[in-house]
Amino acid sequence: MKLFDSLVSVIMPAYNSSYTIKESVESVINQTYDNFELIIIDDCSNDNTIETVLNSFEDDRIIIQRLKKNGGAGIARNEGIKMAKGRFITFCDSDDRWLPEKLYKQISFMIAKDISLSYSGYFICNDSGMRTHEVDILPSLNHSIMLKNNYMGCLTVAYDINKLGKRFFPEYRKRQDWGLWLDILQSVNSAQGISEPLAVYRKGKNSLSSNKVDLIIETYKFYKNCVGMGYLRSLVWLFKFLYYYVEKNKLISKL
Repeated sequence: MKLFDSLVSVIMPAYNSSYTIKESVESVINQTYDNFELIIIDDCSNDNTIETVLNSFEDDRIIIQRLKKNGGAGIARNEGIKMAKGRFITFCDSDDRWLPEKLYKQISFMIAKDISLSYSGYFICNDSGMRTHEVDILPSLNHSIMLKNNYMGCLTVAYDINKLGKRFFPEYRKRQDWGLWLDILQSVNSAQGISEPLAVYRKGKNSLSSNKVDLIIETYKFYKNCVGMGYLRSLVWLFKFLYYYVEKNKLISKL
């Protein structure tokens, strides 16, 4: 099979993203790998998120679906996965961006090495869109490593439906991406990383990692409710998470 014979489904959840979504969509439609569908799932926005897209782009690769009830990013992504027709599933949120060769390099990497789950390095930008940091990655990840922390940025992940089938996010408001990676890694030996940064993550002032109290509470809930650990085991893993959270931050360098 030739590289460009593989359709890629790009899932983009959106909620009140009129300020950033145009740039996000542009970063997808300007990919050097052009065999994709961009599925935008609007999670009941009450601003001009969808009108911004409709008024800015005429591209038959863009598919828009509006949810009837706000459910959060995980629910929105799952709706996009249900609609997806591609061999590969990828994700780009409506305030993030991809570098132009992101898809080409990642899909080439996965096909050449027969990989079912992959991820890459990425940049962090501020609310103004200026890049401030670069996030390095571990070269490969397995289930045991991923239990310690979420080492895969959702905007960099791709998985192969031919190998894994369609895999969905747990219906959990926060950290649902971490839950999906752990679920997939119970089925495969490892995920493989591309060290080169291929995307740009917009870190807002209200992000989970910016509020340390919420980070601790939500991580404990994640281990207990999403992973299914008991009370004491969840506490133990929370302390492990905090240790590896410090270690993970060493992978982030200021530009």
